[in-house]
Amino acid sequence: MWRPISEERLLGLGYATPYLSRFGSDCERALAFMPAAQGAERWPRGAAPRTALVGIEDLPLGDASIDRILMIHALEFAESPEALMAEAWRVLAPGGSLVIVVPHRRGVWARFEHTPFGSGRPWSRGQLTRLLRSVTFTPHAWGEALLFPPFQRNSLIGFWPALERIGRKFWPLFAGVVVIEAVKQLHRGIPVASAARERRLAKPVLVPAGAGVGARVCTTSGGS
Repeated sequence: MWRPISEERLLGLGYATPYLSRFGSDCERALAFMPAAQGAERWPRGAAPRTALVGIEDLPLGDASIDRILMIHALEFAESPEALMAEAWRVLAPGGSLVIVVPHRRGVWARFEHTPFGSGRPWSRGQLTRLLRSVTFTPHAWGEALLFPPFQRNSLIGFWPALERIGRKFWPLFAGVVVIEAVKQLHRGIPVASAARERRLAKPVLVPAGAGVGARVCTTSGGS
């Protein structure tokens, strides 16, 4: 699903640093934003840090400043998934893509607390589709992963390649995670209520008023 794009601006949101280390070399720049509740790690090692601790529903980026977002271990912990998706839409450039990896509601991995996907809110394909379309993202491609059981014994880890191939053929509905790529549409309507609120907030709170017609001159108790 991942198509390299030269000179792109890539943002990893959540715990995406293992993937950024692999894909970031093709990019013009790659950033790692981690939710405040999750904590941050230094990345990349041995170089100037490109990691920031942020509120994932209020990203410190300008509009249309990112070409692609890789969202891992972020959506399942978001207090407001709609606000997170709207913020991702804001920072993506027109035609930019969003790749999300989330625990699958039907999968086995979400049912065990010892797995990386055993906490947070799992999602189904239908729920993700409705969420993305609510903020005018267009789902573009789907995939699944983690089709082998969450082994706790290291001696069984070696069987995962064979089980992954078998599971992809016989039980794809029970994959551990769902992977989706969505594209930002070029045009998006702004709700009237939101636009009115932005106009109110755009007006300065304190506006200097000159001594025009009908203006009063106020005095202090000690002045005249």
